[in-house]
Amino acid sequence: MYFAALLARTEDGWEASDTELDDVETLSDLADLAREASPDEDTVLVLIEQEDAWFGVVRVDGEEDPRIYVSDAAAAARSSYGEILLTDELLGREPGDDGDDLDALDLDGTEDGESDDEDGGDGSGAAAGSAEAVPHGPVGDAEILDDLGMSEKELRSMSGDAVGEIAESLGALDVLEAVR
Repeated sequence: MYFAALLARTEDGWEASDTELDDVETLSDLADLAREASPDEDTVLVLIEQEDAWFGVVRVDGEEDPRIYVSDAAAAARSSYGEILLTDELLGREPGDDGDDLDALDLDGTEDGESDDEDGGDGSGAAAGSAEAVPHGPVGDAEILDDLGMSEKELRSMSGDAVGEIAESLGALDVLEAVR
């Protein structure tokens, strides 16, 4: 189960709204959604959490490129919402460097004349190859919330209700809970 919320920083403090990500297909779509939440080009945080598996923070400051932090890239890669956040740039890959994904479609290893003994016959060889492309653990800008009062160390040590902990640290827990 997912929870996604927008926190917009205004002159009067934080404003929160829950959001549906069903129509969001790209990071650009997500950034546009965040910008719509703040007509004054204030800071907007998109907080996404999949139960206790992973969380992500996307920070949009006006028209600047979004900044992203994902707590566990490998867990997020198994999620349609996580895939939106895991850009080539964030993962340190060249754009379009998806050649390994085609190999992952080789379910029985015989399409290229290979025997299926090479990967143990269970297909795990292809899956392991594609999993190496996404690191386990955090990726992105761990200093994304430094100027808002949450250090890199605090962000990296999050567990459990990370979205709630982030909101509490920013002084926005009450407004977040109102939309939860």
